[in-house]
Amino acid sequence: MKVYVIGVGMTKFEKPGGDWDYPAMAKEAGTKALQDAGIDYDRVQEAYVGYCYGDSTSGQRAVYELGMTGVPIVNVNNNCATASTALYLAARAVRGGLANCALALGFEKMKSGSLEAGYTDREQPLLKHIEHLARLHEFAMPVAPWMFAAAGREHMAKYGTTVEQFAKIGYKNHKHSVNNPYAQFQDEYTLQDILDAKPIVDPLTRLQCSPTSDGSAAAILASESFVERHGLQDQAVEIIGQAMVTDLDSTFDGTAAGIVGVHMSTVAARQVYDQAGIGPEDVDVIELHDCFSTNELLTYEALGLCATGEGGKLVDNGATTYGGRWVVNPSGGLISKGHPLGATGLAQCAELTWQLRGIADARQVPGAKVALSHNIGLGGAAVVTAYRGATA
Repeated sequence: MKVYVIGVGMTKFEKPGGDWDYPAMAKEAGTKALQDAGIDYDRVQEAYVGYCYGDSTSGQRAVYELGMTGVPIVNVNNNCATASTALYLAARAVRGGLANCALALGFEKMKSGSLEAGYTDREQPLLKHIEHLARLHEFAMPVAPWMFAAAGREHMAKYGTTVEQFAKIGYKNHKHSVNNPYAQFQDEYTLQDILDAKPIVDPLTRLQCSPTSDGSAAAILASESFVERHGLQDQAVEIIGQAMVTDLDSTFDGTAAGIVGVHMSTVAARQVYDQAGIGPEDVDVIELHDCFSTNELLTYEALGLCATGEGGKLVDNGATTYGGRWVVNPSGGLISKGHPLGATGLAQCAELTWQLRGIADARQVPGAKVALSHNIGLGGAAVVTAYRGATA
């Protein structure tokens, strides 16, 4: 059974620390998605709500801002892949015939600064990953940038990738975000600015790292019969392939790349291409998980945009920005748009829906017909989704 995105909405992503609370965030994003779909909340038959930082049933509290109709509401927590996991579950409900209309919503109200463990009296989910990586690369703090920086240094040692190539990704994504009113940052920097920014963990500087953020995003999914019944064919965007892959034995193959999820991403992408009957050459626009610039480059290779070891060449050739073969992270990506963990994957869905409808304003990728999103959480899960526009 086919699944369509019929409505999307999101808030502006903002620096944490304000009085803005998650019910208000969710109300704004969810209301926008319902209005975009042209339906009332009472048409929604199931809801999947993602967040990482919050008490149990925060999903209910958030969705109750849209209505209280007694429908199943499932709380979802899957690290940085939380929002895409909510999308994945909502899509499965529709594809399996369990619901004609489902809501996927994600939000996060975060603390400023680096991510911290929620509980210190029990084993951390990433402990095994961290221990394995510490045998390969000297441990450093903060943990998340250390992990992805190690994968970047590994790539440099194996393939000759340069500090400048990683910095160019930060330059590109900040430049893209200038045209995104939803982005936490909308400042453009020179390449030298990126290189000279505060060092975090070599080779990463501050302007190559995603910030903590507050915000929310939502998507309304529907069946083909629902789309036809409500006359939504012109705005519906079809999900033509979707896969979630968790850690494999190869995660611990002795490489930093494996530990930060490259193998999960590679397998998920292959499954999606097979489902959709497409290849990377058929994709026009991509929103991928650039939590750090090093991960964007690794993900080029995982998604099959180039061979392993050749991600730096894509950067130097301008293949991943406007005028290139693909436009990657037209929103500014996590680096510049922001990264509220529970909302990120649904913000990607919103951006790609706008791109495929041709309504992304100054960010619009000319002639975009097929899109791909990639969202990863360590510990772990990788979710890849392929979309096709209504007019494709």
